[in-house]
Amino acid sequence: MTLETDASAATVTASPPRPLSARERFERIYLILRDRICLLDYPPGSRLSEEELAQEFEISRTPVRRVLARLESEGLVQSVHGVGTIVTDVDIEELQQVYHLRLELALLVGKLSPIPRTAADLDRIRELIARCDSDMLNPDQRAFLQLNMDFFTELSGMTGNQPLRDISERLYFQVARVVLKMMPQLGLVEEFTAFRREMEEVLAAAEIGDWESIGHIRRAHISMSFRRMMRHAGAAGDLEGN
Repeated sequence: MTLETDASAATVTASPPRPLSARERFERIYLILRDRICLLDYPPGSRLSEEELAQEFEISRTPVRRVLARLESEGLVQSVHGVGTIVTDVDIEELQQVYHLRLELALLVGKLSPIPRTAADLDRIRELIARCDSDMLNPDQRAFLQLNMDFFTELSGMTGNQPLRDISERLYFQVARVVLKMMPQLGLVEEFTAFRREMEEVLAAAEIGDWESIGHIRRAHISMSFRRMMRHAGAAGDLEGN
């Protein structure tokens, strides 16, 4: 190979990555803002400035408005006339209704177009369990919720039914931040332990392709999580059908 050929190959290797499309930029900004809300970087009551967000992401205010409109449709923010866009909160009554629905939807994961897991898919769950073990050595609220969110992404990938994925995702992120707010009362060690057990059970079922069991496992752990939250909130969390 000549020096000229080597230089040409280096040029190709060093070529800049393809710029993101408008849709990809929109999705990226949406995910960043959604995670900030769920991780309480933007706590309930925070005002989100279109101008500041446009400057941060180096875009015009139009795509920022579109992202905020999507977040509002999902109940994470609210547009208040004369004030701006405010991060919403979740009350106990709304929390109960959302959890009731999530319980029933959980069973559908293994019934509606389940997608077999590849070796790489299963390895990612094993990596999450290993991460959980590491995090438990020095428990942290934010690390717990980030781990929980990453595992939810793996669960969502187990169904090919897009409407089910969309509504499950919307409901999950509506209540995810509540878990973080209540963590001091719930107890980090207890939550990490219960969550690790859920991941292990889901992994065992996925390894043998028992998709229906995954739905029942998920439903059981959502139910237990909700009951722990209601117990510590001092509310009567009786769930019909349990």
